[in-house]
Amino acid sequence: MARILSIDYGKKRTGLAVTDSLQIIANGLATVSTSSLIDYLKDYIAKEPVERIVIGRPTQPDGRPSENLVRVEQFVNRWRKLVPNIPIEYYDERFTSVLAHQVVIDSGVKKKVRKENKGLIDEISATIILQDYMQYRHSMLNRK
Repeated sequence: MARILSIDYGKKRTGLAVTDSLQIIANGLATVSTSSLIDYLKDYIAKEPVERIVIGRPTQPDGRPSENLVRVEQFVNRWRKLVPNIPIEYYDERFTSVLAHQVVIDSGVKKKVRKENKGLIDEISATIILQDYMQYRHSMLNRK
């Protein structure tokens, strides 16, 4: 089976996560500069089979679009033109950054390290998006 890759798209940095080949476990993959994201993804896909991409849809807590949504939509449109054979779909990313911050704090990462490694939050956020997506997909399959 091919992997599912998730993206926590940011203005400067983008967090990535990926499933194992059996699509059971979500793991952080990397944090990359947003300006090099397309090239990074193309290189990754050349090495590993990817079935689909899930990208966080940034919204406010009340469901209204966030300011980053325009940038995410531009990326998605560009991706669909460049790589139409790998579908990309949106998934609600509300509260993932808050959860990622809490995971880092709970794991004992010191404040200085958190400040120096901001990309860690992006990667963990992408992992949370992917885990939530996989749970949602699994629950939908079980309803049928």
